[in-house]
Amino acid sequence: MTEEPQVRKRDAAATRAALLDAAAALFAERGFDRTTVRDIAKLAGANQALLFRYFGSKDALFEEVLARGGREQIATTPPDELLGTALRSMLESDTGRDRTLDAYLRSTGHDSAAAAVRRQLGEEYAKVLATLSDADDAELRADLVLAWLLGIGLVRDITGKEPLASADPDDVCRLVLGAARTLLERSG
Repeated sequence: MTEEPQVRKRDAAATRAALLDAAAALFAERGFDRTTVRDIAKLAGANQALLFRYFGSKDALFEEVLARGGREQIATTPPDELLGTALRSMLESDTGRDRTLDAYLRSTGHDSAAAAVRRQLGEEYAKVLATLSDADDAELRADLVLAWLLGIGLVRDITGKEPLASADPDDVCRLVLGAARTLLERSG
């Protein structure tokens, strides 16, 4: 479950960050539709008016939650390490890990502008992964790898199917990254 709200001093940047963190945790736990603005504000130790002041709407907040983790990962990770980094961050224990993928998967049915962000992030990941192959069908290969990553997240975290749900992250990474290297290998 989520942690108790914190009382904070007046600090716009800290309040905005707390709202983003609270929203990320709740969207990952409940999905978009079951997360309320009131619950986000309460967990962040802020009032709802500040959420609307900083983000404008729940949809805009959701978009920022999705974009924050994904774009940061793409921007700071070398292409040849992106799949491993994304997979590892998804597999790590709940404590302190980026739960953007959980929020994404639990909210896929929500129809809003956030759907565009989900598509765009998927395209950005696929574009980077496609650079790892010089095959004529590199884009298809990248989409297959990305679909596999999303499927692993769905089976492991959302459905909780064993043995994947409790599999050791090192074992999963070893198996997935080995197979993905074959799919994305360069011919030269």
